Amino acid sequence: MATTAPAASAAPMLLTKRRIWIIFSALIAGMLLASLDQTIVSTAMPTIVGDLGGVEHQVWITTAYLLATTIVMPVYGKFGDVLGRRSLFLVAIALFTLASIGCAFAGDFWMFVVFRALQGLGGGGLMILSQAIIADIVPASERGKYLGPLGGIFGLAAVGGPLLGGYFVDHLTWQWAFYINIPIGIAAFVIAVVALKLPGKKATKPIDVLGVVFLSIATTCLIFFTDFGGDADFGWDAWETWAWGIGLLVAAIAFVVTEARAADPIIPLSLFRNPIFVNATAIGLTLGIGMFAAIGFMPTFLQMSSGTSAAESGLLLLPMMAGLMGTSIASGMAITKTGKYRIYPIIGTVVTAIAMVALTTLTADTAIWLICVYLFVFGAGLGLIMQVVVLVVQNAVPAAQIGTATSTNNYFREVGAALGTAVFGTIFTTRLTENLTEVFTAAGASPTDAAGATATLDPATMNALPDPIRDGVVDAYADALAPVFWYLLPFIGLAFVLSLFLKQIPLSDVAGLVARGEAIGGEEAERLEAELRAGADATVAAPIVRRDLR
Repeated sequence: MATTAPAASAAPMLLTKRRIWIIFSALIAGMLLASLDQTIVSTAMPTIVGDLGGVEHQVWITTAYLLATTIVMPVYGKFGDVLGRRSLFLVAIALFTLASIGCAFAGDFWMFVVFRALQGLGGGGLMILSQAIIADIVPASERGKYLGPLGGIFGLAAVGGPLLGGYFVDHLTWQWAFYINIPIGIAAFVIAVVALKLPGKKATKPIDVLGVVFLSIATTCLIFFTDFGGDADFGWDAWETWAWGIGLLVAAIAFVVTEARAADPIIPLSLFRNPIFVNATAIGLTLGIGMFAAIGFMPTFLQMSSGTSAAESGLLLLPMMAGLMGTSIASGMAITKTGKYRIYPIIGTVVTAIAMVALTTLTADTAIWLICVYLFVFGAGLGLIMQVVVLVVQNAVPAAQIGTATSTNNYFREVGAALGTAVFGTIFTTRLTENLTEVFTAAGASPTDAAGATATLDPATMNALPDPIRDGVVDAYADALAPVFWYLLPFIGLAFVLSLFLKQIPLSDVAGLVARGEAIGGEEAERLEAELRAGADATVAAPIVRRDLR
C-alpha cells in the first residue's frame, strides 16, 4: 500500500535526457562537497590531532563522522521516499556547510569532534539522497553510463583534496581544510535550488519517530560498546563496556518490536525477506569493516612512518582512487551493456584480499612506489564492489522503497565502517600509544612527560626530534598499523563467500519516478517536451504574425 501521495497540483515530470543531466549536475555538486572534504581532512588529520592535543583519541574524528552519518542514513532514505528528496538534499548541504564553519573555529579536540559529527549528519544525506535520486531518474539498465561523471568527481576530489589539504597544512593552517567548504557549499546549494526539480509528496501515514529514536540509540550503543571493549583503559571485562552492550541489546529489541508494529517503519522488516537485498547488504557490511579501517589511517602512517609531507601523503592515495575509479566506471559500462553484475563482486573481493595481504608487509623501509602499487590494487578491488552492490539492492526492491532500501544497505555498510574504524582503530592507537611511550621513556622522559609528548606529536614536531628518537617514532607507527591488516582479512574473505551466492536477475529498464507514476520517461517524454516547446513558440510568435498581417 502506498504511504505517500503526490502533491495535489503536481503533474507528471517529463524525464527527458536534458532534464536528467540538469538534475545530475546538482547531485555532482553535492557529491563534490562531501568527497572533497574527506580527502582534505584525511591528509590534515595528523596536524589537527597534534594541534588540538588528541593523538591518543584521533580515532574519534573518524568514528564521530561515521556514527552520525550512519544514524541519519535510514532517516534520509525513508523521509525521501515519504516526503520527496529535494528539500532534504538542500538541508543536508546547509548542515554540512555550517558544521564545517564549526570545525574551523573549534577551540579544543572534543569540540572539533562534535562539529565533525554534525558534518556527518549532512554528509549522510548527501550520500544517500544522491544515490536514491539517480535511481529515481535513471533505469538500472542504463545507470552504468552515469558512473563516468561521478567517477570524475571522485577523481577531482582525489587529486584536489590532497593537494589542498597538504597546501593548507604546509603553508597556511589546518582550519583552511574547512574554510574551503564554505564557498563550495554555497555554490552547491545554489545549483541544487536551481537545478534539482523533483516531484513533491505528502505523507499519508504517521512518521515512525520511535523507530528513529531506537535505531539511533542502538547504533550509538554499538559504537561505544566496541570502542570501550577495544580500549586499553577499559577492555571487554569492564562494567562500562557491558553497560553499552546491554543498552545495545535493549535498544535493538525495542527497535525490532517497534518496526513490526509501525504503520510505516523506518526500516521495513519485509526487506529482510528479500534474499538479494540481504545478500548484497551483508556484502556491504563486511566490506565496510575491512575497507574504512584500512583507508582511514593510511595518510597518518605515510606521514609519520615514511617521513612524507601532508601534501605528499595525500597524493600517495591517488593510485588507490585511480584504481577505484577505473574499475567502477569499467564495470558500470559493462553492466549497462550486458545486464550482468554477479561476477564483479566476486572478482573485487579477491583483488581486495590480495592487496590487503600486501599491506601487511608495510614497514618504515617499504618503497613509496611499492606502497602506491598496493593501494592501486586495493582501490581496483573496491571499485568492482561498491557501486555494484548499491545497484543490485535498488534493482531488487519495488520503486516505492528505493530510498529506504538504498539507505538501509548503506546503513549496514557504515555500521561495518564504524565498527571497523572503532575496533581496529583502537587496536592501532593503543599499540601506537604504548610504542611511543616506550620510545620517549627510553630517551629519558618521565612517564608523565612521555604521555604528554605522545598526545601532542605531529609531523612538524617529529621532524624536529633527534635522529634516534625520530627513528623510534617511525618504527612505532609501522609496528602499530601493519599487523592490523591481518585482522581485517577474514572480513574480506567473508564478503567473497557471500558474493558467490549473489543471485543474478534482470535489470529494470524503468526509472523509479516513472515506475511510481510520478514522471514520464523515454521517447514519450521527449515527444511531449517537443510538443510543449512547439506550443510555447507558437504562443510567442502569434502576436508577431498578427501585427505583420495588418
